[in-house]
Amino acid sequence: MTLAGAFQLDAAPVAATPPDLFVGTGGDGHTFPGASMPFGMVQLSPDTDTARWDTCSGYHHGDASLLGFSHTHLSGTGIGDMLDVLVVPTRDPVRLQPGPIDEPDEGYRQRYSGEQAEPGYYAVVLESGVRAELTVTPRAGIHRYHFPAGPGHILIDMSHLVMEGPGETPLIDEAAMAWDGMMLTGTRRVFRWAKGRRIFFAMQLSRQPDGIEFFGDEDAPAGATGVTGKRLKAVLHYDDAGAGPLLVRCGISAVDRDGAIANLKAEAKHWNFDRYRAAAKRAWDAELGHIQVQGGAAEARTILSSALYHASLGPTLFSDVDGRYVGLDRQVHRLADGAQAYSAYSLWDTYRAFHPLQTLIRPKHAAAFTADLIRQTQQSPFGPPVWPLQGVETGCMIGWHSVAVLAEARAKGIPADYAAAWPGIEKRLFDWSIPHLDNSLGLREYDEMGFIPADRIFESVSRVLEYSYDDYAAAHIADAAGAGDRAARLRQRCGNWRNVFDAETGFARPRLADGRWAQPFAPNGIGHSKKWRDFTESNSWQATFLNQHDVHGLIAAMGGDAAFEAKLDGLFTADSTLPEGAPPDISGLVGQYAHGNEPSHHVAYLYAYCGAAWKTQAMVRRLMTEMYRAAPDGIIGNDDCGQMSAWFILSALGFYPVDPVSATYVLGSPLFERASVRLGQGRKLVIEAPGNSAATPYVRAISWNGQPWTKCWIAHADLVRGGTLRFEMSDTPNKNFAARVEDCPGRPA
Repeated sequence: MTLAGAFQLDAAPVAATPPDLFVGTGGDGHTFPGASMPFGMVQLSPDTDTARWDTCSGYHHGDASLLGFSHTHLSGTGIGDMLDVLVVPTRDPVRLQPGPIDEPDEGYRQRYSGEQAEPGYYAVVLESGVRAELTVTPRAGIHRYHFPAGPGHILIDMSHLVMEGPGETPLIDEAAMAWDGMMLTGTRRVFRWAKGRRIFFAMQLSRQPDGIEFFGDEDAPAGATGVTGKRLKAVLHYDDAGAGPLLVRCGISAVDRDGAIANLKAEAKHWNFDRYRAAAKRAWDAELGHIQVQGGAAEARTILSSALYHASLGPTLFSDVDGRYVGLDRQVHRLADGAQAYSAYSLWDTYRAFHPLQTLIRPKHAAAFTADLIRQTQQSPFGPPVWPLQGVETGCMIGWHSVAVLAEARAKGIPADYAAAWPGIEKRLFDWSIPHLDNSLGLREYDEMGFIPADRIFESVSRVLEYSYDDYAAAHIADAAGAGDRAARLRQRCGNWRNVFDAETGFARPRLADGRWAQPFAPNGIGHSKKWRDFTESNSWQATFLNQHDVHGLIAAMGGDAAFEAKLDGLFTADSTLPEGAPPDISGLVGQYAHGNEPSHHVAYLYAYCGAAWKTQAMVRRLMTEMYRAAPDGIIGNDDCGQMSAWFILSALGFYPVDPVSATYVLGSPLFERASVRLGQGRKLVIEAPGNSAATPYVRAISWNGQPWTKCWIAHADLVRGGTLRFEMSDTPNKNFAARVEDCPGRPA
């Protein structure tokens, strides 16, 4: 797609555009269309399958049948989990197994039609004739089912989960359900991704069932009062299910049964479905009102509002109404009044743009996340979190990027007790006796050798580069704790990236324990041997630029600005061929740049560091228009808990945090004629680009609050005071804009 053929400018400004919740539910976006509150505990959504990578979220657009509606989901992840407490309303004969996706008539699967999804609400018509409607409170799911006249039943399937593979140990090791005549309660412990996580539920119905049956393992009948085992189900029978709308209220908790009951009673006090739906809509209207845009194409506005929606789903609430939650030490803790705990931090992804977005538009949420990550750092036996889910540190991906989130928040003035996190961070970084998960392997070698031997540790090159960034971030937390010697040591050690940069080839490369460069080597390759990969979801082309904290050091190592610019040109124009076995995450290729995965997300902005800001402008505009569409497959890779969406939001506004910890943004190419951003404390940021269109990706000049702005970067401290950032756009590049050394970002003093 050429720039001129991208989004065309509408004739007049248009009012706020609603999000399309189906964006990202197809392709590899891995999002879901169901009902959730902003950052809520419950995500009540349809599930279409549990056995494919396509359905990490439980749902994939285009699947012809659905299984039912479960209460917890992950948005945009590359690994599946959750899908707790599946509810299946139907009129068919009782079936206890779902049946295969290609033979839905063999189980309780149902074909469906008439899907409707909007923030906080989902509806669909099932082939049994049942019309299902879903809405939520923060900690409870609210269902309304309209049955045809005659008998019907509701199946509660507590065996429903992302399925284990052939020959694997069953993923549920204990479960229980019980009926007390008024309420159905239950629990299970699951060993999927977050191994050993617990879920409890408490469910009430607006009409008491005429009969109830429980089924244990192997679907053995288990009476009418309760059941224990591993794979459990309950069936609630209604002689005339269609006598009136049937409502279900279901509260959940990770703590205990009492927590689920308390959450239900506190948040689901009535049976008026439309009141719950209206409350959810009000909550979403407030969140989606943070950013309003004018101009641009209708499709671009839909993409933006959908991205803002997806960047408001998580991290998900994890504390009960009484303040209790499960810490990363697997113990139950109670928060101080007003505090909240959260789960589902995809930190390897989200430290890059998602968390910077929150510091800009939701400083109160950013403060809550910061306090939560400090607590988790204190409680975890592994130190600062990397991918905590439901009270379990999964250790997924590499590094411990919660430190970057904390350091960024501190640099931006988010109030918190940062020194309280330092003991846990220090242990992770310097105490070789504390336990490791996959994310921190090779740390001792990194410290003592200055690199990680590729013949000993998998993904060694990416580890060195990302550990270096986390060292840089950790030095800021050491400063907060008054640990000056450690801070100095970390600032020295964060230069270890140089030890995997081969100046002769100009690429980051794996090294062996004896110091030699590993062979064979190809820039588009993923490993020097078939034993394992040398890079994390990337290759040498992409990893070479994974240096957010010392860009000018990398420029010097490559031979200066001109050589660096040429190397970037080479990245974007290289052959896009990938070797056999390359991970599917390397997607959205422009040359060897991969927009579908996070290690590349800052790279288009690096042109600005060598005086070629006009190339940043052109490439960022191209990526916005080619990598995102208002369609189910409109996100080029996994949305990764809002990171892909946050990249689009910030880039569409006209700036991006290449190095979040620096508390600065590199300026790019805004997508709309005008954007209004609500910053908190009554402040507002206005971005203007009069006459902006698909044909004007370049910046002729910029002004800030009416004064000329010659730099191609701006500080967070300036933006959060509020004001007007005005871009003069052009169809031809102004190669002199921000070409001077003093106008480039991050230049050493």
